[in-house]
Amino acid sequence: MSAPALASDGIQKTALVAGVLLPLFNIPLIVKLIKRKSAEDFSLVWALGVWGCIVLMTPQALRSSDIAFKAYGIVNIIFFSLVVFFILKYRKQNGGRR
Repeated sequence: MSAPALASDGIQKTALVAGVLLPLFNIPLIVKLIKRKSAEDFSLVWALGVWGCIVLMTPQALRSSDIAFKAYGIVNIIFFSLVVFFILKYRKQNGGRR
């Protein structure tokens, strides 16, 4: 393998790891929502806006040949959907203020 091919392979592996890890940073947010049983300080417009954009991008991620983008798309929709689920659950439970 040539040096540029090895460098490109390393970049792809790094991107794949980052693409899977980035959405995992939603886990502390999910845990915080569950522990507090409150989503009062989260904007519903923000949560649904971000989630809507993720949903609209997911088909392209799934059909992409770029494994890093595909992995990111899959992991991101799963974990951010959980964030939105708990925001909606705890806003409804607490009267849906704001």
